[in-house]
Amino acid sequence: MTDEMNLLVTLNAGYLAPLKVMLYSVHANNPGERIHLWLLHASLTASEVASVRQLTDSFDWSFSNEQVTTDFAAGVPLIKRYPKEMYFRLLSGQILPPTVKRVIYLDPDVLVINPLRPLWTLDLQGKMLAAAVHRGVTKLVDGLNQLRLGTTTAYFNSGVLVIDLDQARAKIKLGDITAAIQQYESELILPDQDILNFLYGADILEIPEEIWNYDTRKYVVYQTRSLNAYEIHWVMAHTVVLHYCGTPKPWEAASDSKFTGLFLHYQQQLARDKSVTTGV
Repeated sequence: MTDEMNLLVTLNAGYLAPLKVMLYSVHANNPGERIHLWLLHASLTASEVASVRQLTDSFDWSFSNEQVTTDFAAGVPLIKRYPKEMYFRLLSGQILPPTVKRVIYLDPDVLVINPLRPLWTLDLQGKMLAAAVHRGVTKLVDGLNQLRLGTTTAYFNSGVLVIDLDQARAKIKLGDITAAIQQYESELILPDQDILNFLYGADILEIPEEIWNYDTRKYVVYQTRSLNAYEIHWVMAHTVVLHYCGTPKPWEAASDSKFTGLFLHYQQQLARDKSVTTGV
């Protein structure tokens, strides 16, 4: 029997509905997997948490509700319009039980369309994290972010992460994050992602974006970069995680991209599937 996969999500109530669609896509495309969902949050109500638990119970998954304490959340810096929950993925080693050694973190605005097992069993080669880089056709974005943040590594996207929690417990400190934010707040564009790269970029193993963190805005870019190899049939057969970066999001009326319909399909299937309970 394969070991249980730990999935980590962190969010506030604003992303609860798309989270359920994402979880449904994981369930649909990982049949037979033993999965433990860890829900990290600071502000979800009991009924909102119960609605996620009802869904995972329908999938026969394990579920843990990890509500971050008021004192801990108070120590996490708040920047502009960004919620504190964005930092919980980095601090998950301090929040989750010490018996949890590895997690796959997924943003709620992703779909999982193929098996996650290869990511779960990935050899991190001694690194603390694994993540993808959204490069575009050239590496120009890497250079701009290196100049902005004073780093030498590629600029990693924080939407899909594999985290070695033992290393994270030893290396990731709330005080370091707070100090970096206070010192560089004016330079931060995507605060949690910038902090991930600024403090821990050298401890991240790069994984292929076209497999594990496919930016759905960039279909033409992937095609161009691959000399037309990564067309839609390839994506459906090989890509595991579709990431609906930017705006509008696929659940919003203004969204009409190549991959909007796929999200709406899973959303519709979730609503129709009488074997699952979505709660509120």
